[in-house]
Amino acid sequence: MRDDRPHDLVLFGATGFTGGLTAEYLARHAPAGLRWALAGRNPARLAAVRDRLAAIDPALADLPLRTADVTDPASLRAVAEGARVVASTVGPYVHHGEPLVAACAAAGTDYLDITGEPEFVDRMYVRHHAEAVRTGARLVHACGFDSIPHDLGVWYTVKQLPADGPIAVDGFVRAGGRFSAGTYHSALTAFSRMAEASRAAQERRAVEQRPEGRRVRAVPGKVGRSAEVGAWAVPLPTIDPQVVRRSAAARPEYGPDFRYRHFAAVKRLPTVLAAGAGLGGLLALTRLPPTRRWLMGRLASGQGPSAQQRAKSWFRVRFVGTGGGRTVLTEVAGGDPGYDETAKMLAESALCLAGDDLPATAGQVTPVTAMGDALLERLVRAGIAFRTL
Repeated sequence: MRDDRPHDLVLFGATGFTGGLTAEYLARHAPAGLRWALAGRNPARLAAVRDRLAAIDPALADLPLRTADVTDPASLRAVAEGARVVASTVGPYVHHGEPLVAACAAAGTDYLDITGEPEFVDRMYVRHHAEAVRTGARLVHACGFDSIPHDLGVWYTVKQLPADGPIAVDGFVRAGGRFSAGTYHSALTAFSRMAEASRAAQERRAVEQRPEGRRVRAVPGKVGRSAEVGAWAVPLPTIDPQVVRRSAAARPEYGPDFRYRHFAAVKRLPTVLAAGAGLGGLLALTRLPPTRRWLMGRLASGQGPSAQQRAKSWFRVRFVGTGGGRTVLTEVAGGDPGYDETAKMLAESALCLAGDDLPATAGQVTPVTAMGDALLERLVRAGIAFRTL
């Protein structure tokens, strides 16, 4: 714990849409005495966010503001060296994220983000994991809808199964609502950089240690009807299975032989076929710079749905876990995944790192590895449901 630093928590990117929602959540829920600050590149826009927060809590009228830019390493170093925890909402992370990760790893500062970009996460492991281990920093990616419900949902599930034999878990996600502009841009960026992502994954495999005496896998499933969730199961190529696999590699509770599969749950077969065709077309369009730029312009950063629209959004992730002759069905459910719940997950993760009694970890670690039950309990208190069906 670096109590010698002026800030317990700094939120970087508070002037964006999701960053602003995260700041508002902290304004309502941060514990008394938390020393926190906002950081970003535009002082006037930071001051405007602070004015919104002061309307929630007048005591925040003097909330510290820190000017920092990803193109100015000295400004990022000052933010990292002045905080115990830094949470970032500035993406696409493959373009904008590394300078802050590097600054936090060097300063021994805990870092969190909401990325869903496998290439970025793999490159950060190769370039900064060892330095973070040396300094004691915890680098925790994917602390939003990618991938908190899936990582902690599998953890919640496997704890209900015997750990002395093989365990298999299938996850099925359904959601209603708009995804964020940041998620949209990150997805398009990832689609256009599949060759780079493959190379980054290979570089990570060459240096990453594997668990000894245990087997841990995340495998692609097949399209088919799932009786457990009453829907068509469609393999979902997101970062979530990789995060789950890395949590399983770090924790013996996942058993000596663990396997995870990840699906979207879709009610109607024609929807499955249309989505497949649409994804194929989107992949082709992102490979061409003119069409990629056009797609990027369809949803601008900083834009998002109204509070009324977000109130109608929802998500549910169901897990079917088997092991030791037992089967367990669990569910993680909440509200608007792209904005409100992602802001809640990031804020509670940051508060967890800043204030909870956690196991000693360092380097690039997953949410379960870094925070586990402490974060799960926080999310339940915050209104996200974890239940056994």
